[in-house]
Amino acid sequence: MDIRELRYFAAVYRERNLTAAARACFVSQPSISTAITHLEAELGTALFIRHKKGVAPTASAEQFHTIARRIIDEADAARSLFKKPNTKTTVTLGLMRTLDVPRTIALLKPLTARSDIALRLVGSDERADARIIAKTMLRDDEHFVALWSERYVAALPPSHPLTLKEKLRAADLADVPLIDRCHCEQSAFFGRNAQRRQTAAIAQSEDWAMALVAAGVGIAIVPEGVAKGNPDVAIREIEVKVKREVGLAYRASAPLADALKDFVGKLQKQRRMPEPTGQRPGARKRLSPSRRPRGRKAAGS
Repeated sequence: MDIRELRYFAAVYRERNLTAAARACFVSQPSISTAITHLEAELGTALFIRHKKGVAPTASAEQFHTIARRIIDEADAARSLFKKPNTKTTVTLGLMRTLDVPRTIALLKPLTARSDIALRLVGSDERADARIIAKTMLRDDEHFVALWSERYVAALPPSHPLTLKEKLRAADLADVPLIDRCHCEQSAFFGRNAQRRQTAAIAQSEDWAMALVAAGVGIAIVPEGVAKGNPDVAIREIEVKVKREVGLAYRASAPLADALKDFVGKLQKQRRMPEPTGQRPGARKRLSPSRRPRGRKAAGS
């Protein structure tokens, strides 16, 4: 195995989706699939099980991830140890508050890994070289490079009676305590019933909203990426197909720093990269070379 395969494995483990992992690593999905296949063959065990929405790590992957993460971190530390100090260019990046942690980490790592830049983070409304924002926040003088699109879902305390329903309507939440996040997308879900909402708390961040939901304070309408993977909350679909598109925004009139030019170029290249046709949705199968028909590519989306 090599360090590149370990990085791809860590990305799949983090994203739970081969296509998302490929985007985070700026490579094609077949490259990710091949790396996982090689690792599984070398380790002699299956690392992921494919399902309708992506992949799930096996017990072997849970055990291997700790080792792989340590190797990756030590390799990065060794590489930095012998780099000669050079002049750094300060790059200021604005982040909106409602980004989920895993995607934020994946976005920032290509920038923090560079020894020629000093990354400075500010709020999305402050002066910056570029911003990671929802498309609805785009200014007239900015270009926009889309990164991902995600739907909104309802996050509930696990024992809440509404978890018995597969999909929630606005009327279901009309008289239920809510964690308000002041998003226009959330207003689009409630529509005419907005006046009947019971605001139990106002959360200034997505992590705080999830903490309040887990504590049983109320229900929150949040981007799916925020609620995904949180064991302390239950997730339910909502009847209104409310989505947001998140991307990198930068001013058309101001020249980009070289580091950001390279970053934007990689993002645009990844957006143009065609995605291969995978197995039919819903097929549950191990990503193991011995169990997969010859010539079939692993699918994670």
